[in-house]
Amino acid sequence: MKFFANGIWTELLADLQDPRVVWQLVAIAVCVGIAWTVTWLARRSLKEHEQATLVGVGIRPLSAVFAPLLAAGLLLLVKPVLANWYNVSLLRLAIALLASSALIRAVFYVLRRIFARSGNVGSFLRMFETVFALLIWVAVAAWITGLWPQLLGFFDETLIPIGRHKVSLLVVVQAVASVAATLLLALWIGALLEERLMRVETMHSSLRAVMARAVRALLILVAVLLSLSLVGIDLTVLSVFGGALGVGLGLGLQKIAGSYFAGFVILLERSLALGDMVKVDQHQGQVTRISSRYTVLRGPDGAETVVPNDMLVSQVVQNYSLTDRKVRVASNVTVGYETDLDLLFPLLSATVANVTRVCAEPAPLVLLTRFGADGLDLEIGYWLEDPENGRGNLTSDVNMAIWKVLKDNKVNIPYPQRDIRIVSGDQTAPEAARVVLGKAAPLDDLA
Repeated sequence: MKFFANGIWTELLADLQDPRVVWQLVAIAVCVGIAWTVTWLARRSLKEHEQATLVGVGIRPLSAVFAPLLAAGLLLLVKPVLANWYNVSLLRLAIALLASSALIRAVFYVLRRIFARSGNVGSFLRMFETVFALLIWVAVAAWITGLWPQLLGFFDETLIPIGRHKVSLLVVVQAVASVAATLLLALWIGALLEERLMRVETMHSSLRAVMARAVRALLILVAVLLSLSLVGIDLTVLSVFGGALGVGLGLGLQKIAGSYFAGFVILLERSLALGDMVKVDQHQGQVTRISSRYTVLRGPDGAETVVPNDMLVSQVVQNYSLTDRKVRVASNVTVGYETDLDLLFPLLSATVANVTRVCAEPAPLVLLTRFGADGLDLEIGYWLEDPENGRGNLTSDVNMAIWKVLKDNKVNIPYPQRDIRIVSGDQTAPEAARVVLGKAAPLDDLA
């Protein structure tokens, strides 16, 4: 505390009037130049390995933190040497500024690796980064101007009533800072482990996801307990909170708790995996995300459905790609009774097999399903192995190919014909009108 109790503002003004301050300026320039040169050379040598990492930290963000940190370390080595001849308040100021810059950059990197791994930095995260940087620079300014002891005294003397006890604001700030620091460290380590687990191709994707979430939850629990112990909070008081939490989960939060447990059951039993095409209740789509509480299905029309995990456990789920990704699709057409089916069936099978996305095995199959009132009802069944790309476009391509075959071979597609009998009060005999395609003949033609 003695280091912070004396502001260096007065000493700094005195040093600036001393001609020997040039040696401090030279030392700062040399140390900063060496640090940035070493960093530049390291980045240049690793230029062809832009995706290279060191303990999970990218080379580019690592260099942004390493440069000011290395400069501050070199100045720490130079400071006791120059202190043998004159005051080194300017070096102390430079060390504080460089160390603060390195701390801010390191925290920014950790925050973005945890909350913005996709590269999309939200407005809330930017605001938090701005507030954090402002607090760091305010603390540095208070140390420079000598206000740091008064600031600590104010926080220490300000008491906050908590139940029957009063706790100083300084203890609260220290507790919040320790909990935030340990949580950030735990979340960062969890993100690194999750990225490494997701790259293990020999392990099932569901097992990788559940292991990553279990490790993250364990790290968060350890971080909270450790931070509370560092602050001096007795962990036995958490037993009451644990009992209350258990009662709350058993009563009001049973649906949410059920969804959380169902999420782990889904991941452990591997009934669903990322990329599967599933249908639950009235919702159908590709599984794009499996979280602890819900699963996201992306439909063929692009709409995303958030399905609670307890629905995927308690209801019947159709998984089109659990063991085999191939899905059967069928097109129906009616041809005239005079059609030569022995000649038409091979033509339809060969034509549909040549359509893009239609599987060669199993081969398309044409079936005579019914002797209809208007003609012979045919079903052309075929398989596709990428249902996540949609069926409507493939069905359209297949129907166009079928239509071309029928047109080229002059196959008759019969129109539905129905008889309508109109009975008037003056006539005893019915009069009939022929209807083609659902359109009745004019009444004048009935006479």
